[in-house]
Amino acid sequence: MIGSFKQQKVSENQNIDNGDDKMSHLPDCILHHILSFLPTKEAVATCILSKRWKFLWTSVPSIDFDDSLLYSSRGNIWHSHEVIHFMNFVERVLLLRDASSIKKFRLSCRVCFSASHVHEWVSAAIGHNVQELDLCLFVDEPFMLPSCVFDNASLKTVKFEMNCILQLPTYISFPCLQKLQLCLVTFPKGNSMQKLFSSCPSLEELAVLDCEWMNLSRITISIPSLKSLTIDDLPFCSVDDLRGCEIKIDAGNLTFFKYSGYLSNEIHLCDLSSSAFASIHIPIIRERRWEVACRTVKLFGGLKNISSLRISSGTIKCLFLADDVLDHIPMFQNLTHLELSRGFENNFIGVLLEFLQFLPKLESLMFLEVDICNLCACYGTQYWARPDNGVGTGEGDYMPKSVPDCVLSTLKMVNFQKFQGCNPEMRLLKFLLKNALVLEKINLFCSQSLSGDLENQKKIGNQLRGLSIGSKHCTLAFM
Repeated sequence: MIGSFKQQKVSENQNIDNGDDKMSHLPDCILHHILSFLPTKEAVATCILSKRWKFLWTSVPSIDFDDSLLYSSRGNIWHSHEVIHFMNFVERVLLLRDASSIKKFRLSCRVCFSASHVHEWVSAAIGHNVQELDLCLFVDEPFMLPSCVFDNASLKTVKFEMNCILQLPTYISFPCLQKLQLCLVTFPKGNSMQKLFSSCPSLEELAVLDCEWMNLSRITISIPSLKSLTIDDLPFCSVDDLRGCEIKIDAGNLTFFKYSGYLSNEIHLCDLSSSAFASIHIPIIRERRWEVACRTVKLFGGLKNISSLRISSGTIKCLFLADDVLDHIPMFQNLTHLELSRGFENNFIGVLLEFLQFLPKLESLMFLEVDICNLCACYGTQYWARPDNGVGTGEGDYMPKSVPDCVLSTLKMVNFQKFQGCNPEMRLLKFLLKNALVLEKINLFCSQSLSGDLENQKKIGNQLRGLSIGSKHCTLAFM
């Protein structure tokens, strides 16, 4: 037995010494999967390893061409040998490709050196029944993608990132498309964009990022299958001109909606269901604040049925920029979870408490990595007032005019991320602990600076223990 074991070990060592390639014995499907994680250039380079690897790269399910590494500070290199080498490489890979399908095809390049070649490359890839198409094209003049891209039954995911007008053919058909992302494109005049959205009966995710809507006066996004919609109008949309597009969104099965921007485009959102989650960020602005406030209120009108909401502090302030629109803010009867992101601006706590008046059933309140310490020492007399006797020991005695109903009767959980223990945070904690009568738990997660300051932690801990708690069942965790 011992001798047999020694012979086995010697045999294994000899195999190692002789360069026995165990990976090459794996099935093609596994090797293809491994190669799909490599840049295409490196996947092609494996052809020199052995006869076993010589043609494996010709059937890798994922192809990624990116010319970004060619461009540096060396000046104009449009006709340099590097560009020619890149073009020849793409041509060779597509020419030697076997008949197998391509799962994902990505092309990122400047079109100006040869628009006709880019057109041919995309057409060649589409001929291999591509399921995921990712095109990041930088153009200097009008460029139209091959019509076969838009009449396609195999595509499931499409991403267009192009700094030009998205020229669309007369006939569009995406029967199996599930994900569509449009980035940096300018929408064309006419009804072609309406036709595009209407030609995606299976679409579940739509993202419109930093696109220009200026050529459109109105459009309707009505896709019954749509579950996720993201519209990001930052940073290119300006507040100087609010004559944007009227965007009507009618998607009854939408479960996720995200908007970031100045509302240069007017959004009419048909009522989302109670199971939907929305994330809204509208930066604080002073120009045309009445129009922006009106549009913000209209946008929130379509969110009135949702149960979960994430908003920035600027969004809440936009709701209260114009006094005569306050009567039109809807009551969020189903909303039980609220997340607040981004920094707290001056006077924000008062505005927050005013907003909570419209959330009668709120149960959990989360402060997500906000910097509450940037608050002004005085919260603003329009929302806060001294006790009737006018006697106080300092700024900490300022009290809100009224306590929101949700604080009194439904609020059960409060979380602070990056808690620093500064005066504004402590005053807000004091108010919540005193008035939230059914509160069950407050979690305070220390900021990085506070985590390394044991002395300050001890000081804040003592202050927390001295706060009065209105709820009999509330626990406070300081972590």
